[in-house]
Amino acid sequence: MAQIHPSALVDPKAQLGHDVTVGPFTVIGPDVSIGEGTTVGPHCVIEGHTTIGRDNKIFQFSSIGAAPQDKKYAGEPTRLVIGDRNTIREFCTFNTGTVQDGGVTTVGSDNWVMAYVHVAHDCQLGNHLILANGATLAGHVHVDDWVIVGGLTGVHQFVRIGAHAMIGFQTRLSQDVPPFMLAQGNPATSGGFNAEGLRRRGFSAERLAAVKQIYKLLYRQGLTLDKAKASIADVAQSHPEAQGDVTSMLDFLGQAARGIVR
Repeated sequence: MAQIHPSALVDPKAQLGHDVTVGPFTVIGPDVSIGEGTTVGPHCVIEGHTTIGRDNKIFQFSSIGAAPQDKKYAGEPTRLVIGDRNTIREFCTFNTGTVQDGGVTTVGSDNWVMAYVHVAHDCQLGNHLILANGATLAGHVHVDDWVIVGGLTGVHQFVRIGAHAMIGFQTRLSQDVPPFMLAQGNPATSGGFNAEGLRRRGFSAERLAAVKQIYKLLYRQGLTLDKAKASIADVAQSHPEAQGDVTSMLDFLGQAARGIVR
C-alpha cells in the first residue's frame, strides 16, 4: 500500500503504485499516475495529466504537471510523462505540453535534476542527464542522452542539445549544440569537445580520436557547415569503430534548424 501522510491531499482518482510515499501537505490531482517505489516529499504539487514512473525521488516544494506558461494554452488536456529512477530536487517546475507541439512534455530515466530547475512545455529530455541548480529550459527544447547543463544556464525555446554535450555554468544558449561538444558563455561559443565525459562513459581511444577530428572539422578548419558535413562523413573510413558517432553527428546537423553554436 502507498504510504500517504495524513496531511497530504491525494485525489481518490489518482493512481499510486505499491510502496509510493507521499509527504506532508503534498497535493496530488485526479489525473496523476505514480509508479511503484517513488517518493514524493512534503509540500509538493503534482497535477495535470501527469504520469511518473517507478523509483523516482521528488523533493520538497516541487511543482510537477502544472499548466504550460504559454498564452495560447486554452486548457487542453496535454500531458507530462516522467520515466524511472529520476532525482528531482527542491523547487523544480515541470510543465505539461501544448497542442501547438506534440501535446506532451517528456523526461526520460536516470536523470539528476538539481534545485530550481525549470522544464517548460513540450521539452523532450533523454536519459542520464544532469541539470544543475537553476538551469532553465524554455519551451520545445530537446536534450539528448548523457548531457550536462551547468547551473543558472538559460536555454532558448526550440534549441536542441546533442548527446554527450556539456553546457558550462551560466551560459546563454540560443543555438543548437552538436553531440559531444562543449559550449559556454554569454552568448554561447564552443570550447572543445567533452573528452573527459566520453572517457568516463567508456569511449575507446579510436572513438575519441574520431570525435576530436569531427570537432576540428566543425570548428577549427574554417569550413562552411556543408563542407564540414561532407568531411565528417569521411571520418568513419579512417575510424570504422566510430561509424555510429559519425552518423549521430550528421543526423543532428541535418536537423539544426536554429544553426549550431560556433
